[in-house]
Amino acid sequence: MLSVADELPPPAIFRLDAQTLIDIGVNFFNIAVLAALLGFILYKPIRKALQNRTDRIQGELEHAAKEMADATELKLLYEEKLQEIDREREEILAQARKTATDAGRRIIDEAKQDADSIKERANASVDAEWQRAQNEMRTAIIDVSAMMSEKFVKLAINKETHDNIFNETMADLEDMTWRG
Repeated sequence: MLSVADELPPPAIFRLDAQTLIDIGVNFFNIAVLAALLGFILYKPIRKALQNRTDRIQGELEHAAKEMADATELKLLYEEKLQEIDREREEILAQARKTATDAGRRIIDEAKQDADSIKERANASVDAEWQRAQNEMRTAIIDVSAMMSEKFVKLAINKETHDNIFNETMADLEDMTWRG
């Protein structure tokens, strides 16, 4: 009789017998069928999801490129505006300088005109004063001559001689020219 120990196969970690090979074959078949079914069922949705993701990323890249182009265009417009503002500023400064120069020239011209007017009034005043002084000197000379003549006449001249001297003196005074 066989004992129980004889009927049991010897203990092993891994036995390669027919049943194990059949189990391996069935498992490979199940895996292949499962992979085929999953591939058939999930291939299109996964492919579609990947395509959607690719399209979305491509759209975002195109949108980013468009935004970059818009930003570059806005930057160029901004720089043009800054240049235009600088040109306007320079024009305003040039106009202000011109206005200030013109105002300065006008003020100087007015001051020159005022100075010329004052000078003309001073010259007229000097001329009038000179004329007045000449007139006073004539009067003084005439007064002195008259007094001298009167004294001289009282001392030694008769009426007829007196008249002749007076007439000669008056004629001399009338012919006299005054220097100015």
